[in-house]
Amino acid sequence: MNTTLVLASGSEIRAQLLKNAGVSFVKQVARVDEDMVRRSLEVELASPRDIADALAEMKARKVSEKHTDALVLGCDQVLDFQGTILAKPDSRDTARAQLKMMRGQRHMLLSAAVIYENGRPIWRHVGQVRMLMRQSSDAYIDAYVDRNWQSIRHAVGCYKLEEEGVRLFTRVDGDYFNVLGLPLLELLAFLMLRGDLEQ
Repeated sequence: MNTTLVLASGSEIRAQLLKNAGVSFVKQVARVDEDMVRRSLEVELASPRDIADALAEMKARKVSEKHTDALVLGCDQVLDFQGTILAKPDSRDTARAQLKMMRGQRHMLLSAAVIYENGRPIWRHVGQVRMLMRQSSDAYIDAYVDRNWQSIRHAVGCYKLEEEGVRLFTRVDGDYFNVLGLPLLELLAFLMLRGDLEQ
């Protein structure tokens, strides 16, 4: 990287994706109240896509205040289930209820990324993935949550496609990186276009 890239996220998978792609970066977690902002935007009837974008921008802007000479990447992922945003589960019971509600149904994952430089946004993208869950049994879902709780408790939708969560699905339409929470291909294309990454 010709310019310092700051990842304004504590997500291990986003950091791993950048590392695997050969992108050098530093991490600086954005300290923002995501739940409050999300609830406020929902009251204003903002679309799930706009909420994901706004949260990603808020994180980038916050960290950019301390790293004015760097590119700051803010990210957020939102799950849109029939027009309702589902948050990360706060308990095993919540996770079980969400998975049972979504089984046999479609939902959409929206993965937003915004880059700030010199106090202003210079790039943004929201990747969309349509997901179709299989009709899993109550017994499987209950056991799945128990086996995977420590991993899925921080995951939107109560699953990780890169782990056992893949067994919950019959179809995934869209970019796998967006499922993981980062529109990586579009981000790399932007950084190469700018000359920050070698083409």
